[in-house]
Amino acid sequence: MPQQPKKHILVIRLSAMGDVAMSVPVIKAATEQHPDLKITVLTKSFFKPFFRSLKDVEVITADLKGKHKGTIGLYKLARGINKNFKFYAIADLHNVLRSKVLKQFISCNRFISIDKGRAEKRQLTSGKLFKQLKTTHQRYADVFSGLGYPIDLSKPSFPDKVDLNDKLKRILGDRKQAVVGIAPFAAHDAKMYPLHLMEDVLEHISVIYKVVLFGGGKNEIAILNRWAKRYKNTVSIAGKLTLDEELDIVSNLDVMLSMDSGNAHIAAMLGIKVITIWGVTHPYAGFAPFHQPEDYALLANRAAFPLVPTSVYGNKYPEGYKAVSASIPVQHILDKVSTVISK
Repeated sequence: MPQQPKKHILVIRLSAMGDVAMSVPVIKAATEQHPDLKITVLTKSFFKPFFRSLKDVEVITADLKGKHKGTIGLYKLARGINKNFKFYAIADLHNVLRSKVLKQFISCNRFISIDKGRAEKRQLTSGKLFKQLKTTHQRYADVFSGLGYPIDLSKPSFPDKVDLNDKLKRILGDRKQAVVGIAPFAAHDAKMYPLHLMEDVLEHISVIYKVVLFGGGKNEIAILNRWAKRYKNTVSIAGKLTLDEELDIVSNLDVMLSMDSGNAHIAAMLGIKVITIWGVTHPYAGFAPFHQPEDYALLANRAAFPLVPTSVYGNKYPEGYKAVSASIPVQHILDKVSTVISK
């Protein structure tokens, strides 16, 4: 009997970095649990390496600031997609204006969009409720369920640790110590641990462990380079590697210490232990890194700052709340890193 062709699904998730990274373990679970599926992901070209280890998954890239900018650009993108692909369904994991326009242009009559739970997130950030909302990973999985492909996220598999090339081996050194990644930046200041306190954390951690610093952008790179020169066992890779190379390094970490930011989700999608520091945002909104224990999330003191979470993205907060993460003691972070590594 001839083998039935795989059902081909287009997954749309154009940005942002953390949200795209969160889609990876869900898409991986979808293809593993449903061998009759083939998935094509539409995203920005920069994020293509995120999907490099997934079987039955290919990536189409969108140049949203160039040839695919605006409605006409999206039409051109869709026309190219229609010429080369025929999809059984579209799974819209973004649900923004761009993805809605694309769905009008791409030749496919079956599609489902993510329910982002905006109403209940507004209740969470307004103080009307305080409880764990559905995770973003589960919301992604629900889209596949709506297409007839339920996904169990409880027992995930992760890619193997990458064998480093000589260039990356030199960065990590002899690796006689555990390797800790530190990603101290986030899109908004109110999501960050104050830098002077994070430097205190680094000073103590670097005495015991090898530290790799992550970041991007001119100002961040300058700060991380200064830290790397100041503290032993510390190296900054910010602005020095390709994304593929950064992923190789991340896959060799023993733990990642990150803000509520994209680096946390990148490490989690690779199966790395992730300790997160939270400011005015909160894991209850559904953006905790994938498959991490609850106690790996270090939270601001809500007894002192009862309005937390003040926003989903960290861009809104009342007076006096910008540095709420400072209520997390440095020693608490150091103890958590030590405990997680010892496990």
